[in-house]
Amino acid sequence: MSIGWIIFIVATIGWHVGMYGMFKKAGIDAWKALIPFYNTWCMVQKMQLPKYWFFLQFIPIAGQFITIWILIKFVEHFGRFGIGHHALTVFLPFIYFPYLGYSNKERFAGSLVVNNYKKSGTREWVDAAAFAIVAATLIRTFVFEAYTIPTPSMEKTLLVNDFLFVSKSAYGPRIPNTPIAMPFVHHTMPFVNSKAYVEWVHIPYTRWFASPVVRNDAVVFNFPANDTLINDEENFGSKVTYYQKVREVGRDRVWQDYGPEGQDLIITRPVDKQENFIKRCVAIAGDKLEIKNAVLYINDVAQAAPEKSEMNYEVHTNSPFDEDVLKEIGIHTDPDLHEFTPFNSGVYFINMTEGERKQLAALKNVVKIIPYINSVSPELYPYYDTAVHWSVDNFGPLQIPKKGETIQLTPDNYIRYQRCIGAYEGNKIAFTNGKVYINDKEAATYTFKMNYYWLMGDNRHNSLDSRYWGFVPEDHVVGKASLIWFSWEKGPRWKRLFRSIK
Repeated sequence: MSIGWIIFIVATIGWHVGMYGMFKKAGIDAWKALIPFYNTWCMVQKMQLPKYWFFLQFIPIAGQFITIWILIKFVEHFGRFGIGHHALTVFLPFIYFPYLGYSNKERFAGSLVVNNYKKSGTREWVDAAAFAIVAATLIRTFVFEAYTIPTPSMEKTLLVNDFLFVSKSAYGPRIPNTPIAMPFVHHTMPFVNSKAYVEWVHIPYTRWFASPVVRNDAVVFNFPANDTLINDEENFGSKVTYYQKVREVGRDRVWQDYGPEGQDLIITRPVDKQENFIKRCVAIAGDKLEIKNAVLYINDVAQAAPEKSEMNYEVHTNSPFDEDVLKEIGIHTDPDLHEFTPFNSGVYFINMTEGERKQLAALKNVVKIIPYINSVSPELYPYYDTAVHWSVDNFGPLQIPKKGETIQLTPDNYIRYQRCIGAYEGNKIAFTNGKVYINDKEAATYTFKMNYYWLMGDNRHNSLDSRYWGFVPEDHVVGKASLIWFSWEKGPRWKRLFRSIK
C-alpha cells in the first residue's frame, strides 16, 4: 500500500473520530457524525443555517467549497475564529477535529458567541485572500485552466501566443497525483529553480465522472517522455528528451555527463507535473492507425485533415512571388517561421493550409503544386529495425491499446508496447532469451489497464508528436482546449478573441 493511501485512510478515520466528539459536545447524537452528508445536514440544522446550504454541496466541484465553509462555521461555534483555526480546519482536520472533540479545554459555545463576534478589517482581507487562493486553486485543478500556445505545431488551427481556456471537466476532473504543491506554479519554483511540490504524498490516478477522449478533439496532456529529463539550459524539458539522448549516446554516457553528484541534472517528475502539450487526438483506444503518403487512415478509412491544418508543398513558378500577395493569402515569408523557403529558380517549399493552396494555385505565375512527401526516416516511435522504413508521411500500421484488450507478447509487440506495460502501467518487464517476463514471471499475453491515445499536431510537418514518442495514456490527459480568450502578435489579434476551438 502506498504512503498516499495510508495517509488517506488515517486522515479519514481521524476526521470522523474528531467529528464524533464534536457532535457529542454540540448535543447532537454522536453516531450521526459517521454518516456522510447526513453529518453536514445535522450541522446546518444545529447552526440554524438556511437549508439550501446543505443542497449546494451537491454542485460538482463548487460543492467542495460549500462543505469546507460549513465545517468552518461549525468550528466557529466552538468559539474558534482565528485564521490559524480555519487553516487547521481546511488542511489538517484529521488532527484538529479530534482535539476539539476530546480536549477538556474546548466546548461548543453555540450561536450566541458567533453572533457577538466581529472581524477586524485586516482579518476580513486575510480571510478573503485565503479563500480566493483556495478557490482559484480548486478551479484551476478541477474546472478550467489558462494555457498559452508556445510552438507552431497546431497551426493554423492554433497560433503561437493564442491564450486558451482548457476544460478540466470535459473528460472528468483529474485528482492531482501530488496534492501538496505551491499554488499557481506547475512544477518549478520561480527564481530558485527548485521543485514546487512534494512527492511523499502521492495519490494514485483518479478521475471523477470520467469520459473518454473523442477522436479529433484538441487535447492538452502531460508530455509522456517528460517523466525523466535532463534539466540543463541546452536540453531543458522537451527540446531534447532524456530518452532521445540515451538512444543517441547510450545510458552510461548520459549519466556520466549529467548525473554525477553535485551536478544532478537528471530528474524525474510525476505525471501531473510533466510539461503540458497540446495536440489533436487522431486515434482513440482500439483504433488501427496508418499514414500513407501523408494521408491519415483510421481503421482503414482515410481521414480528412482539419480545416486549418498545414502541409508542406513544392511549388513551381515561372516568375518570382510577390511577398505582399503571399501575405494577403496568409502565407508567412518570415524565414524564422520556416513556412516559405526558396529552393532554386522558380521552385519554393511552402507550408500552407488547403485553402491557401487553392488561392496560390490560382495565381498566374504558379505552374504546379506538388504535395511534399517526407521519405526520410528520422528517429520515430517505436525505434527498432522493422520500423526503419517508416517516415512522418508513411507510418504504421499501429494498433492503439485499449483498456481490457489482451495482446500476444510477440517480440514485435514487446517493442511496441513495452513502455505502456512498464512505465505507464507500473510493471517490471523484460525480454530474455526470446521470452517476455512481467514482474519476474514468464508471460505470453498482457491485458491493458488503461486506454491510450495517439496525438498529432495540425501542422503535420512541423510537430513533435506521437510519431516521435508514442502513445498518450489516459492518466496523462489534462483536458480539452475549448476557447481562445486572447491572442497576440505585435498587438492583439482581435478576430481570434473568444473563438471556440474545433
